[in-house]
Amino acid sequence: MTQDQRDASNPLRGLGELARSQKGPAPVHLWNPPFCGDIDMRIAADGTWFYMNSPIGRKPLMQLFASVLRHDDDGKYYLVTPVEKCGIRVDDAPFVAVRMTVDGKGRGQAIAFETNTDEEVTVDAEHPLRFADEAGTGGLKPYVLVRSRLEALVIRALFYDLVALGQVEGEWFGVWSKGQFFPMKPARDIGAIS
Repeated sequence: MTQDQRDASNPLRGLGELARSQKGPAPVHLWNPPFCGDIDMRIAADGTWFYMNSPIGRKPLMQLFASVLRHDDDGKYYLVTPVEKCGIRVDDAPFVAVRMTVDGKGRGQAIAFETNTDEEVTVDAEHPLRFADEAGTGGLKPYVLVRSRLEALVIRALFYDLVALGQVEGEWFGVWSKGQFFPMKPARDIGAIS
């Protein structure tokens, strides 16, 4: 009996082998395995991963799942291995930016974030920062692109740090990083940022 036959009821049977061979995010964009259905896994808005309504408390396991996460053109999120693709639910963004560093000042500064899965990303043209309207509050929610359509929601405390770094450029208020300007709000609405 082969390993695949023994684990036929396990929709993530390819993950164990991948974990032994992979360091960092897997090349999931290169894989086109068959869809195996949705599994009872959810990433809450605060970045907590759940499996069958139980939080995944082990960070290495969460990092393993994050390394095979993909956000497809259909708007859905999947865990993808070379042999299977399983759908999961994501309440907001799959990652949360929990730490921020700033090197330099003004137009020459570089803003970097670390996610709850220990991925590091510097805000630049390939990893833009965007600000979305927060439903029901009139405030903003900042997101940074970590990789391949996978974003991190920047925690509220760091959002206030971003606002403190903000500058007016023309008609917009925003922040600079790696020579790129990322607008938050029209300058006339600066008092409305929350």
